[in-house]
Amino acid sequence: AANHALHTIVLCRLRWDDRTRTYMERRTQQGLSKKDIMRCLKRHVAREVYRVLMRSLDHRTTTRQTTQSDLTEAA
Repeated sequence: AANHALHTIVLCRLRWDDRTRTYMERRTQQGLSKKDIMRCLKRHVAREVYRVLMRSLDHRTTTRQTTQSDLTEAA
């Protein structure tokens, strides 16, 4: 499910985000295949999502004491 979500995000970015389209064009000119470019974009999105999740979790734990339900939600 997570891989499908990353794939969907990348497809949406390729359709609507100018920065992502520019990246695709640049990497295509460098000789990478579409499959390789998609892999790079998915990796980038995964890192972004991870940072956001960790920041959110970190914010929650600093504002109040961590409970068992917080850990369950994070998992």
